Amino acid sequence: MIELKNAGWVVSIPGRDGGFKLSVAPDELTMGKVVRLFDGLLAPIGCVSVSAYEPCSQERTCRFRRVLLEIRNYTTRLMDKATLASVLLGKPVLREEVFEAAFISGEGI
Repeated sequence: MIELKNAGWVVSIPGRDGGFKLSVAPDELTMGKVVRLFDGLLAPIGCVSVSAYEPCSQERTCRFRRVLLEIRNYTTRLMDKATLASVLLGKPVLREEVFEAAFISGEGI
């Protein structure tokens, strides 16, 4: 909560019944902002990151980098579009969605 307070997104309410209160409108705070605050970036690897770019000797020929760049772009768009307000209106993820047959064969998911 300290990080959220330092970012100006919550204020602390002192006292026995105190706690924290959102200090920005829920439609202004995005998942992208929150993830960047705690994790620093959304890119899956350094060679496709803007803020934490790490050069790679294979950049000029690597075909995997294209996929990872597309993942970065898709993730960034989705996370920056998902406001706290819109997330709260969404429905919870069901266990069946996590273990959907089309995805469970991949290790490391």
